[in-house]
Amino acid sequence: MALQQPEVAAVEDVFVAHNSRSALKLGQARGAAVVAAMKQGLTVYDYSPRLVKQSVAGYGHAQKEQVQHMVRVLLELTGTPTSDAADALAVAICHANHMDRL
Repeated sequence: MALQQPEVAAVEDVFVAHNSRSALKLGQARGAAVVAAMKQGLTVYDYSPRLVKQSVAGYGHAQKEQVQHMVRVLLELTGTPTSDAADALAVAICHANHMDRL
C-alpha cells in the first residue's frame, strides 16, 4: 500500500448464495482486507453486490460475464479481465461513481 498511497478502500458486501462454506471463506478474506486497510488509516466503504453491478452494467442482477464485458468497455481495456479482477475493478468504478454522494 505504501507504494501506491491509496486514500480510501472500497469493498463489496458478502453475498450469501447457495454455498455457505464459500460465503464464510469470502467473509474471512473480506475481513482481512478491511483490517489491513484500516491499519493503514484508510476509510473503508462498503457496497452491495447489486449496487456494484448496477453501477457498471446498469442492471443489478447482471451476470459475471456482463460485468467483465462492461469493465473492459468502461476502462477501455484491450482484453477481458479475469472474473476476480473484473469484480475488484467494478467495486472501484462503483466507488468512483458514488464519491460525490459520500
